[in-house]
Amino acid sequence: MNLSKLLVEVRSAVSEAGAEILAIYSKPSKFETEQKADDSPLTQADLAANRLLVGRLKELTPAVPILSEESKQAPWSERRHWKECWVVDPLDGTKEFLKRNDEFTVNVALVRDHKPILGVVYAPALQRWYYASRDDGAWRQDGQKTPTKITVREKVADRPWQVVGSRSHNTPEVDAFIEKLGEAEMLAMGSSLKLCLVADGSADLYPRLGPTSEWDTCAAQAVVEQAGGHVLDAETGKPLTYNARESILNPHFIVCAKPDPAWFPEA
Repeated sequence: MNLSKLLVEVRSAVSEAGAEILAIYSKPSKFETEQKADDSPLTQADLAANRLLVGRLKELTPAVPILSEESKQAPWSERRHWKECWVVDPLDGTKEFLKRNDEFTVNVALVRDHKPILGVVYAPALQRWYYASRDDGAWRQDGQKTPTKITVREKVADRPWQVVGSRSHNTPEVDAFIEKLGEAEMLAMGSSLKLCLVADGSADLYPRLGPTSEWDTCAAQAVVEQAGGHVLDAETGKPLTYNARESILNPHFIVCAKPDPAWFPEA
C-alpha cells in the first residue's frame, strides 16, 4: 500500500466530509442534537460525515476494517485479530461545533500493528489541515497556501512553558500538573487541534489527564510523531496504541516534544 497516494485519497474524502459538515454548520437555525450513551452530543453533521467517510474508505481499501465513533463497533473477539484498521472521528469537538467557535475537526488515521502510520486532521471552518504519513513526514496547510512541513520545538530555558489545554474539558489534575511546571502560559483550543499545536511548534506541551477515546487522538498522534514529537501514556511514558485492547478508552496522556521522566510515575 503506497502511503503517499493513499494520503492524497484520504484527504479528498476528508475534504468532502468537511463540506458536508459546513453545509449543516452554515444554517442559521439551532442544531438538532441527540445524547449518546456517554452523555456526549450527536448531531446530523456527525452522521453525515460518518456516512461519507465510511463509504469512501470502503471503496479505497475494501479489506481494511473501520473503527469509527459513529458506527457500530465490532466485538473485541473480532477486532483483536485486525493487523490494520482505519480509526475515524467524523466530527471531533462536537461541543465546539455547537458553540460555533470553529474549533472542530475531521479525523482519519490508518493503524498498522497498533500504531498510527497515516493521519489526517482537518478543521473545515478554519480551512486548516494537518496530515502525515511514515512516507511523507508531517505537514500543515492553511486554506490554499502552500503546505509547510512541520516539526515540534523543544522548550528553551529563557521562556515560560507554552501549554495547550482543552477549551471544554479541563480537570484539577491538569491544573496540578501545570503548577509543577513552574512558569507557564496557557493556550486554549478545542478538538484534536490541541495535539497538532504541539506538532507544529505552537505549543510545548499538552497534558490530557481526563477521558478520551482512540478516535479522538489517533490521527493527530500520527501527525505529532511524524513531526518528531510524542504522545505518551501519563503513567508509563509509553506511546499510546490503538485497537490493542477491548476498551477503546485511552489512558491519560501527555503530548510533548521531549519527555521529562519526572512526568511519568511508572516509567
